[in-house]
Amino acid sequence: MASTTTAPETDPNKTVVEEVTGWLRLYSDGTVERLAPPGAEPFTAIVPPYTEPRNGVTVRDVTTARGVDVRLYLPAEPAAAHRPRRRRPLLLHLHGGGFCLSSPSWALYHNFYASLTTKLDVAGIVSVFLPLAPEHRLPAAIDAGHAALLWLRDVACSDEGNLDPAVERLRDEADFSRVFLIGDSSGGNLVHLVAAHAAAKDGGTGADLHPVRLAGGVLLNPGFAREEKSRSELENPPSLFLTEEMMGKLLALGVPLGMNKDSLYTSPSLAAEAVARLHMPPMLLMVAEKDLLHDPQVEYGEVMARVGKTVETVVIRGAVAAHVFYLNFLAVESDPLTAEGTRELIDTIKTFIDRH
Repeated sequence: MASTTTAPETDPNKTVVEEVTGWLRLYSDGTVERLAPPGAEPFTAIVPPYTEPRNGVTVRDVTTARGVDVRLYLPAEPAAAHRPRRRRPLLLHLHGGGFCLSSPSWALYHNFYASLTTKLDVAGIVSVFLPLAPEHRLPAAIDAGHAALLWLRDVACSDEGNLDPAVERLRDEADFSRVFLIGDSSGGNLVHLVAAHAAAKDGGTGADLHPVRLAGGVLLNPGFAREEKSRSELENPPSLFLTEEMMGKLLALGVPLGMNKDSLYTSPSLAAEAVARLHMPPMLLMVAEKDLLHDPQVEYGEVMARVGKTVETVVIRGAVAAHVFYLNFLAVESDPLTAEGTRELIDTIKTFIDRH
C-alpha cells in the first residue's frame, strides 16, 4: 500500500523551501518529509488490515489492476440464514489532508469509517489510497478516484472465480447502481471533482462506468476556500486538524503549478459554476458551525443550487462543531456534545443514502 511518510536522506546542500508546521517539509530537491505534530500521533497511527471481525467489520487492502490501491471495509459476514436478500449500496471514500497528507490506513479514518460501515445499510465502504501532492498535484487524485470507479465497474462485470474473497463478496452483495462518493475535508472537494469528471465522460451518458452509477455524493466539511479570507476564517478558532497555515499552504501545494485557491479545484463558486452544464448526482453537504471553512462551504451549496443542482445543506451546530470533529475519536469517546454531533451527522448520511 502507498506510504504517506517520506524521510529524505541527510544532505547538507538541500534546504527547506516550504513547511507546514508539524505536518510537512518540502525540500529544494523535491523530496517531501511528512510528520505528525504533538497530539496527532494517535490519529496518524497505522491500522493494519484484519480478516477476523472487530466490532462487526473486517478490513482488507487490495491492489487493483487500475493502478490504485484501496481499503475495503466490509460488514462481518453473517450466517447463511441471515444474509441480506437484496443488494445494498456501496460507498467510495476519498480522504482529506489538503491533497498532501494522510492515508486510509490512519486511525483517524479507520475508527470513523469502520464504525460507519456498521451504522449504514451498505455492502461496504471502499477507501482509495490517493496520490499525494506536491509530488502528485491535482488532477492526480481526481484521476485516482475515477480509476477506483473503473475498478468497481470491473468488479461488477467480473465472472471470475479466483477473486480475492473480500472483492468477491463486494461483487455479489453490492448494488453497483447505487454507488455514493463520500469525502472529508479536501476529500469533499474530490467528491465534487470526481463526480464532475465522471459526468463529463461520454456526454454524461454514464456508459463509461456502466453498470456502476453514481447515486449521490456526501461532502463532509469540504475544503473549499478562496484567496480572500471569508468571515468564518477570520472569526472561527483553529483546530488540530485545520489551521490557517495548513489551509493556505496545503491547498497551494495541492493545486496545479501556477494556480492558487481561486481555481475550480478549491474555489466554492468556480467549482460549482464549472458543472452548470453537467448532469451531477444529488449531493449532501455537511457543514460544521465552527469550521474555519464554514462560509465557503455554505457558498458552494448556494451556488450549486443556483446553477440547478440538487444539494442538501445540513449544518451541525455547537461549540464543538469544528472542522472534521467527527474524526476526532478521542473527543467522540469522551465528550457527550461531540458524540451527539457525530450521531447527528451519521443519521443525516444514513437518511440521504436510504432516500437515494
